[in-house]
Amino acid sequence: MLNKETEEKVAEMLRIGVVTKPHGLKGEVKVFPTTSEPERFRDCDEVYLVTKNDLMTLHVTGVKYFKKQVILKFKEFDKIEDVQNYHNCDLMIDRDDAIELAEGEYFLYDVPGCSVYDEDDNLIGEVTDVLETGANPVFVIKLKGGGDALFPVIDECILAVDIDAKKIVAHVMEGLL
Repeated sequence: MLNKETEEKVAEMLRIGVVTKPHGLKGEVKVFPTTSEPERFRDCDEVYLVTKNDLMTLHVTGVKYFKKQVILKFKEFDKIEDVQNYHNCDLMIDRDDAIELAEGEYFLYDVPGCSVYDEDDNLIGEVTDVLETGANPVFVIKLKGGGDALFPVIDECILAVDIDAKKIVAHVMEGLL
C-alpha cells in the first residue's frame, strides 16, 4: 500500500499511460496511452511509475510507436526481469509537465467532484468517476436521490464544463436517469 503522503502526491499528478506488458528482452515496456496526444511521450524526460507499494521516478531514454501503443525504454531498466511486475501500473507526470490546454478543454482527472446540473439549473448529482471507453469518456454521476447514472461525454449530453467552478451543465438525454 502507498503511504498517505505518496497517495496525496499521486492524486495531484496526471496519468498519461498504463503499462501493459514488457516488450523484448532489454527492459522496454508497452504502454497504453491515456493522453489525447500520444506524441507527448517524445517530450517526456521523466515520468512516475505507480506500483502497489511505491512511486518510482523513471527517466525515458527511448520512445517508439507500434499500432495504438507506445514502447518506452527507461534508464533504470536493462532486462525483461526488471519490468515484468509492472503490468497495469500507471505512468504519471507532474501537472507542471502537462500539455497546455486550449480554451474550453479540461483534464478528465479534474472532473470527479464536480456538481452536475440540468439545463434548468437543477442539481442532478456529483461526478464520482470517469470511465474511459473506446468511443468516448463517460461520467459516473452519484444522483442526489441515490443511485448512479452514466452520462456520455458527447456534445449532445455534456453542454458545459467549468472546472474552476466545479460545475457541469448536462442535457438529460432520454434513458439516462
